[in-house]
Amino acid sequence: MNVNTTKVAIIGGGPGGYVAAIRAAQLGAKVTVIESDKVGGTCLHRGCIPTKSLVAAVQVYEKIQKAGEYGIVLKGQAHWDFPKLMERTRSVVDLQHRGIRTLFKSWGVELLEGRGRLVGPKTVEVELKDGQQVILEADRIILATGSRPALLPIFPFDGESVLNSDDALNLDQIPQNLLIVGAGVSGCEFACIFKLLGVKVIMVEVLPRCLSTEDEEIAAVLEREFKKGGIELLCNQRIDAMHRAENGQVVARLSNGQELQAQKALITIGRAFNTQGLGLETVGVNLGPKGQILVNGYMETNITGIYAIGDVVGPPMLAHKASKEGIIAAGHALGIADQPMDYRVIPSGIFTIPEIGSVGLTEQQAIANGFSLRIGRFHFRGLAKSHVIGEITGMIKVVSDATNDQILGVHIIGPHATDLVHEAAIAMSLEAKAADMGRVVYAHPTLSEALMEAFEDTHGQAIHLPKKTLPI
Repeated sequence: MNVNTTKVAIIGGGPGGYVAAIRAAQLGAKVTVIESDKVGGTCLHRGCIPTKSLVAAVQVYEKIQKAGEYGIVLKGQAHWDFPKLMERTRSVVDLQHRGIRTLFKSWGVELLEGRGRLVGPKTVEVELKDGQQVILEADRIILATGSRPALLPIFPFDGESVLNSDDALNLDQIPQNLLIVGAGVSGCEFACIFKLLGVKVIMVEVLPRCLSTEDEEIAAVLEREFKKGGIELLCNQRIDAMHRAENGQVVARLSNGQELQAQKALITIGRAFNTQGLGLETVGVNLGPKGQILVNGYMETNITGIYAIGDVVGPPMLAHKASKEGIIAAGHALGIADQPMDYRVIPSGIFTIPEIGSVGLTEQQAIANGFSLRIGRFHFRGLAKSHVIGEITGMIKVVSDATNDQILGVHIIGPHATDLVHEAAIAMSLEAKAADMGRVVYAHPTLSEALMEAFEDTHGQAIHLPKKTLPI
């Protein structure tokens, strides 16, 4: 058995692991990444990138359907070439995958393709894909093994009729109808994709509304758009049983006794931590009550020199959060005194149609935390640029502290929301006040003007809104 040495060993090459590897290499360390599948992880191969590629395609299709509104006359009818659509999606993923491998070569990062597990506080045993075993001695170890779709026994997953989110990206044809279980981020994104592919979509959610992590007002706008678009959303309902009928249809029995039938069912009910077989118990790494790896602000576990980042340390399960944790862990592992991880200002993007971008506290969370609030709102329909591009649905909502004008949260649903939210994230990171943001000069005509108006509206001074009465 070969014994290798390295300064930093990283188990997992997803958006947390590969970023940590490059940062550690930039700091002068010899770095080895152990990856059992492909670098880029779930985000690149089975999550963020392929789904957003599909979203981009259906948005083009949606624009084509509205071409007449722009004075464009199209002859014939647009239709889907599904194999071509999936081929393009795979090509986007492959390009990004090759890019990461090129970066590894550029920075001298060693890649071992296989499975790694801890056999000591500074030792990783690696089973390579060809069956060989390698012992890797490392000064520091970073665990970045991510998560996988949660599989509950009540759902008869077969990869053909009852699907998880990975399976949904490997379809070879468009289903006629689809039952989506779970109206969280993944479920809502897939609902929008399949609806514009011409699929009849029905969603079942056990909670009272979709997107339970988002501001209630923002989620309500999306629910309204679902209804307008023909997506049926059944909330406060639980799936009690599911089976495949003789006619091939998936049959689901709801908690209210109702039965639903669909050609396929997509289960999007959350994710499970990839901690099994990692050797955590061998070295005594502590786990939390839900099975997540416990870490401090610098992403170090209770075992000195062993770090954990990304999905395995718990929510929010976001690629960019994992990447930032990777940078923090790599720096600390190599003795660089940096600021600890700050979870207060982590923007999120939801690629539904319309998009949603959010950062900070929702109105409901701020109230629960005892803040006295001022709320600013501005609807995109009041913006010239929105009418120019033909996207007037949605709004921007600013949640601010009435006592000191601190920006507590910003929530956007509408065109380019996932891009616009970063203006708010920067403002919050720099501790700018709502009034400060209102004083910034914004170019006209732009979508960013809606942010300016929403910040101004917290003080009742938005130019393009009627007069409002503020609390004394």
